Amino acid sequence: MSAEKILGDWKKRMFKPVYWLEGDEGYYIDKLVEYAEHHILPEAEASFNLTVFYGKDANWADIVNACMRYPMFAERQVVIVKEAQQMKDLDKLENYISRPLASTVLVVGHKEKKVDGRSTMAKTLKKSAEVLTTKKLYDNQLPEWTYEMVRSKGLTIEPKAAHLLVDHVGNDLSRLDNEIDKIAVNLNSRKTINEDDIERFVGISKEYNAFELQKAVAGKDLSKAMRMIQYFESNPKAVPIQLILPTLYSLFSKTMIVFNHMGSDEKSIAAAIGAPSFVVKEYIAASRNYGFDGIERGLILLHHYNLRTLGIQDADTTDASLLKEMIYKMMM
Repeated sequence: MSAEKILGDWKKRMFKPVYWLEGDEGYYIDKLVEYAEHHILPEAEASFNLTVFYGKDANWADIVNACMRYPMFAERQVVIVKEAQQMKDLDKLENYISRPLASTVLVVGHKEKKVDGRSTMAKTLKKSAEVLTTKKLYDNQLPEWTYEMVRSKGLTIEPKAAHLLVDHVGNDLSRLDNEIDKIAVNLNSRKTINEDDIERFVGISKEYNAFELQKAVAGKDLSKAMRMIQYFESNPKAVPIQLILPTLYSLFSKTMIVFNHMGSDEKSIAAAIGAPSFVVKEYIAASRNYGFDGIERGLILLHHYNLRTLGIQDADTTDASLLKEMIYKMMM
């Protein structure tokens, strides 16, 4: 079951006795737990019929006892277990989950991992609970997720602005959502988010960011790339090397795929590499500027310099110096 389906059912006042929310993408788990805590019960009923546990401090017997109580002056009660992955003896909830009380809605947030599918608990959950399993989005899924999130707020976002935001924030859905909300509050009557909004409200330079550095590298523009690295050196929090290296790896790895589609139109290449059509020209340009051997060398250099940023065979070189050295070697 999806997070959207669960939330839709709750808004229609349709509830199951047990919801088990697990996986390594905490965003959807947090959203559902927050809704369960603040919206399933009216405020007047919540004071008597809402119980919240935190896994690190929770005792399984206390949770079961809370679940077995009948609601006071209400149709149902809600019991929530947050951060259940930190709970000892979590498996002892299995007996209750197999025979839950119909008037109790138990919501368990189990982040970072999922229950072993071979365990009896997993079998019990499959039979007796609504289970949501979340997964981290791949990087190429983030722009579309961002478009959908913006649309859900009654807004639109320009493609370059979306990619600028994604490149800056990375695979952190909660932060992406928060940044979109922050921008939306400041749009006033406008309905479209542009690059200026990203620069002004998120604090990203339109000229000096990982997205623009990728363009400079793809175009083999050494002077522009070096100017940008100088800016990053003066503003180390703006674009850390841990964000730049994955961006450049994406450029080189996707350009490698382009070689298998030479002669195809840009739309076909975009579909093959999982990139929006407006950036495909960069990958095609990189394939021409570097050639197959140059792209292969770039990937090797990225691996080598990533290890150096981790202190392997390098303990003292600054991030900016590593970037300058790596990009110079790529382009020469």
